[in-house]
Amino acid sequence: MTDDHQTLALLLFSAFVAVTLGITTWVSRERRGSAEEFYAGGRLFTPMENGFAIAGDYMSAASFLGISGLIALFGYDGLLYSVGFLVAWLVVLFLVAELVRNCGRFTLADVVAARMTERPVRIAAGTSSVTVSVLYLVAQMVGAGSLVALLLGKTGEAAQAWTVIGVGALMVIYVSWGGMRATTWIQIVKAVLLLGGTIALTVLVLVRFHGDVDRLLLTAAERSGHGAAFLAPGLKYGGDWTARLDFMSLGLALVLGTAGLPHILSRFYTVPTARAARRSVVWSIGLIGGFYLMTIVLGFGAAAIVGPDAVRRSNAAGNTAVPLLALDLGGGADSTGGTVLFAIVAAVAFATILAVVAGITLASSASVAHDLYASLRRKHARPRSEVAVARIAAVGIGAIAIGLGLLARDLNVAFLVGLAFAVAASANLPVLLYSLFWRGFTTRGAVWAVYGGLVPALVLVLLSPVVSGSPQSLFPDVDFQFFPLQNPGLVSIPLGFLAGWLGTVTSTEVADEAKHAETEVRSLTGAGAV
Repeated sequence: MTDDHQTLALLLFSAFVAVTLGITTWVSRERRGSAEEFYAGGRLFTPMENGFAIAGDYMSAASFLGISGLIALFGYDGLLYSVGFLVAWLVVLFLVAELVRNCGRFTLADVVAARMTERPVRIAAGTSSVTVSVLYLVAQMVGAGSLVALLLGKTGEAAQAWTVIGVGALMVIYVSWGGMRATTWIQIVKAVLLLGGTIALTVLVLVRFHGDVDRLLLTAAERSGHGAAFLAPGLKYGGDWTARLDFMSLGLALVLGTAGLPHILSRFYTVPTARAARRSVVWSIGLIGGFYLMTIVLGFGAAAIVGPDAVRRSNAAGNTAVPLLALDLGGGADSTGGTVLFAIVAAVAFATILAVVAGITLASSASVAHDLYASLRRKHARPRSEVAVARIAAVGIGAIAIGLGLLARDLNVAFLVGLAFAVAASANLPVLLYSLFWRGFTTRGAVWAVYGGLVPALVLVLLSPVVSGSPQSLFPDVDFQFFPLQNPGLVSIPLGFLAGWLGTVTSTEVADEAKHAETEVRSLTGAGAV
């Protein structure tokens, strides 16, 4: 990349950082002491505002960079991510959005603990939420690193590392100073910028092909080197039965995982009522649906205009397909239009990463303080001290995410998010659904459901080709691969549900019918909701 690209992109990114830091400073001057203010923004956001914020939280670097890159490299098989992420929102709308808002207060553990023995359930759910959040954060860090590598070229490895550290530092500042209120407004600003940039690129791609989508797809297939196979299932996931099972595992994780993501669930607590939570999801479905349809155009556009070979040379995992597409659409590397468009896309992608990591860090630090710390030191945990612990936890979580992000910098960001979704669907979704809908569910069942999904998911990832045994692994020089699938969801999700059932039926505890009835009434009507 030329000096012009670097300078303009960094100026635009710096402008976004300045604006968001200004928002954070402004918000931090207002009510910052209460837990409700820090975790839920005072529950003052409208459905439209929260809908944009949810969309901002959900449209991550994995969506903007990773999905388009996978489509550019693998064609039809890359579409699974777009379809899976979008369909997952229907699960959220129909199964959890309103019920979670009615039953909980700040975190996933609030919903489960409403009718269980509180301490073991909060420790289990808090541990799971932090694990999922860290995995999701790693994907955003990898996306940041890919952009910096593209901006600074092959000599930019040190700068790439420092940028990942910088992103981590900024997310800690956003969370520590501004809490949920600042994070929400940052998400709204970012959603508007991302949708605007995506619409502009989509229009330019369609204009390049005179609105002829057939021509776009055929050109992408020709440049891919795979011909018609590029537009048919099987290029990435259809080679053998292992690949097909991986395909099924990934699809299951994507569709079910969203309903267990802590940073998405926490957004439902920022509105005053369950009806507002439901309307927020409707707003977000419209925004997210349009966005994912456009990522399909951008992915095939990158394959047709840039070419998969050029994308691979820039980044083997495909994470830089969209910035390269913007460069070409603007007129090429030496043109003013190309420089400006590339810089805008790079800045929007940076903004996307910053906003998403702020939301995830807030959710995970809330789990540490509200669930883990408050459970272990219940007698001494006042609201102010809990908020202070959340701010400290943000620093620790940021440090862990930075380290893992540097380690996994060569993996595709959408693929990394697929792993986070698998863990969320394995550990969080079973306990959430059982708590909401199973009258006889017990404390042992809740704890077993969390650990029965979390532990197998993490162990299977460690024993999979993701970590060792192949040239694309985190540790390519060693081989302790025993599990053939890259995504553990097909095995770990059923294990989570099975463990929850087994823990309940073997428990000597008698389920509290009165608490279940109270939870059921509250979840369905909102009576008694916070």
